[in-house]
Amino acid sequence: QVQLVESRGGLVQAGDSLLLSCTASGRTFRTYVMAWFRQAPGKEREFVAGVNWGGDIISYQPSLKARFTISRDNDRNTVRLQMNSLKPEDTAVYYCAASYTDSVYSARTWYDYWGQGTQVTVSS
Repeated sequence: QVQLVESRGGLVQAGDSLLLSCTASGRTFRTYVMAWFRQAPGKEREFVAGVNWGGDIISYQPSLKARFTISRDNDRNTVRLQMNSLKPEDTAVYYCAASYTDSVYSARTWYDYWGQGTQVTVSS
């Protein structure tokens, strides 16, 4: 079992940066693929970025790659999402997710554990 807890998001202005963190419980954190998803009102939950256990396989939603950076610290059971140059269309609930697989997949069905989500609102 893995329990995931995201840091608080917040209200920021367009152009600002925001760092989200997700802390996992469980001794096997380092074996899981970790990812971030987001869900805007009225839209499907979408893949943002993911990283494998070793940190050498990283995948992004192509439209976000230039502005978002995912990283993980296995010693601290933490995965982070650095978001830069935020836009109003980045407004969403952001979810941390864990998958016991050997690579990073963008489909949400691969992910076994989810955090409760954290709201990020970007004002124009």
